[in-house]
Amino acid sequence: MNMVESAVLVLHVLTALAVCGFVLLQHGKGADMGAAFGSGSSGSLFGAAGSANFLSRTTAILATVFFVTSVALTYLGSQHGVSQGVMDKGVMEKGVMERVVPAKPSDVPQPAPSTTPAAPAPSGTAPADVPK
Repeated sequence: MNMVESAVLVLHVLTALAVCGFVLLQHGKGADMGAAFGSGSSGSLFGAAGSANFLSRTTAILATVFFVTSVALTYLGSQHGVSQGVMDKGVMEKGVMERVVPAKPSDVPQPAPSTTPAAPAPSGTAPADVPK
């Protein structure tokens, strides 16, 4: 992973965390009813108008940055060769070992002959004796 991809990935994660934080800081639609009856936003940090404009604009800017970094990470991920990137091979490709195919059939190892005799079939059992 090169430096540009690392920097974009860090910016992407930080932006995602910031978007989550700013969304959680915003008031819902029902919060304005309490302000109308005097529970007041006049003592707020952002003045009498409240923080709706600041928080909503900041959230929109962060969402745009998140979208741009998502597209940039997709582009950077598609530009890697076979030996570069976060994931060189897929999960299934890593688990499969290369199989060695013998050149001649005589090179194939044969199983050892069994020294124990096979178990005899129980008496009186035939395919017709199977209950239905």
